Amino acid sequence: MAPIVPDTTLALGFLSVLESPQLGFIGGLLALNASGRPLEFHCTAPVRPNRAQQILYGPTLRPYLCGEQIASALLAKCKASLAVLLVDCADVLAVRPQVQAPVALVVASGSDEALAQLRSGCGNPELAQRVWAHQPLATQPEYSDDLMTIVQMLDGVEVAFDLAEPFRRIRLAIEEAQGLAGDVDPVRSAA
Repeated sequence: MAPIVPDTTLALGFLSVLESPQLGFIGGLLALNASGRPLEFHCTAPVRPNRAQQILYGPTLRPYLCGEQIASALLAKCKASLAVLLVDCADVLAVRPQVQAPVALVVASGSDEALAQLRSGCGNPELAQRVWAHQPLATQPEYSDDLMTIVQMLDGVEVAFDLAEPFRRIRLAIEEAQGLAGDVDPVRSAA
């Protein structure tokens, strides 16, 4: 069997949506190479739903804003061909039908509570799950094949880095760009 040679052209996408009480929802996309070095970074202008949208969209508002609007806009700006898209917000999983790359949620530490919260937020107790380098990944069951593809791709990266770390970079970059100084929270599953 030939040794596995890391793919240095592999572009890994990390997408996060943060919420600021003053500004609304702000998305960030960081594309990294297999060594964890940045290839591209994009962030959106803040998006604040009005009261009519909150009423009309009801519980579908967050997946619509985070996945279909913000994530789609960020991915349209990205020049790198992403081999995989990892997100830290269950609502962003709504972007999956619009992209070719496999998409998975990187489940935060305290995974039992986070997964339970994710299941209730998505309204789907049957999330597909898999672990890579001790880090739980999840996606909707209709895209369960994405997890196997993602794990195989991640096995080809040069170093097994912390998949949560790029989301911290995104958060700090958004805070810097917006002058928010720690006033944003990652969007979590709608309860």
